[in-house]
Amino acid sequence: MYRMRLFAVRHARAFERIYAAVERVMIALDPLFARIGYDRVERPVAAVESVVKGFLFDCRMCGQCALSSTGMSCPMNCPKELRNGPCGGVRPGGYCEVRPQMRCVWVLAWEGAQRMKGGARIHEVLPPVDRTLAGSSSWLRVSREKAAERRAARAAARGTAAREAVARAFPEARASEPATAPLAPEPPAAVNREERRR
Repeated sequence: MYRMRLFAVRHARAFERIYAAVERVMIALDPLFARIGYDRVERPVAAVESVVKGFLFDCRMCGQCALSSTGMSCPMNCPKELRNGPCGGVRPGGYCEVRPQMRCVWVLAWEGAQRMKGGARIHEVLPPVDRTLAGSSSWLRVSREKAAERRAARAAARGTAAREAVARAFPEARASEPATAPLAPEPPAAVNREERRR
């Protein structure tokens, strides 16, 4: 497994492309997953993710995958499970202080991030691990969130387009009328007060 982790870091750019492709497929499958039910899909997708990521990255299935922002080096492989950088005990040559035969996960993360197009994401601060997500599919969760964001953006764009179409259809009305109209007719007392002032 350790050799595969080193391989993944050395080929971080290729794995970044593969990750992006998997994400696009998962987002495209969102309507199907929603129809079947995400609760039903969770177990088989998590099983596939565990096998694939376990083999390639020695994944611990924390449910909050950070591989795309840590140079394809899983921070959960750190004996101290540090999520935002190395500890102060990195040995010469970039080796771990707890496991001296292993290179520091964060040294590898930095090397992998340098090879990636989105490598600057290594500077982002990661949230602490939510242990309730352990064993769940991060692929499914992230793709579901991104699909929801895209649906919201499309709905907002449709709403804006509809408002713009109405505005184009009635340009003279827009020029002579206020931007908002009263929701209900003015009460008689208010109309009478205006007439009295004149």
